[in-house]
Amino acid sequence: MAGFMQELWESIFTPGTTPTLLVATNVTFASLQLVLFLLLVATYSVHFIVLSFLCGGLWLAINWFATELRTAQAKEAREKARSEQRAAVHSSDDSGTEVETSISTKKAVAGKAVTGKAVSGSTEVEVKEQAGDLKLRLETSPGTKSSVSTEDEWEKVSENENEKDK
Repeated sequence: MAGFMQELWESIFTPGTTPTLLVATNVTFASLQLVLFLLLVATYSVHFIVLSFLCGGLWLAINWFATELRTAQAKEAREKARSEQRAAVHSSDDSGTEVETSISTKKAVAGKAVTGKAVSGSTEVEVKEQAGDLKLRLETSPGTKSSVSTEDEWEKVSENENEKDK
């Protein structure tokens, strides 16, 4: 009994449904149905019949959901196994399709001698400008440079619009 309680406590913190949690849920709902039946016999109240139907519906829905979840997990596991199997088959078939560059004799690569090692990629280095630097743009009139300030740009645009209106 202590082992079951420990497993139940640990299953609360485990995502998804566990067999221990489902057993505890089914025992709880069966006990609730028994209590509702005893209260119905003792009081002859219609309320306990309604509560019993609600309890039974919830019990059925929880078990249905757990079954569907197990089915979906099993299907997902089968599909994952199939895709891994297909990937293993394709990787063994594709061994001749990739172009591999190898050097079987001594050749100088980037100033070093290499013997019998595979070399891939380029030895050239591409230089890129930093994205954060500001660049000065050339204005339409030759010989002058515009400033970097946005306010100056808007002033020039408004001046050009005023000249067009005249």
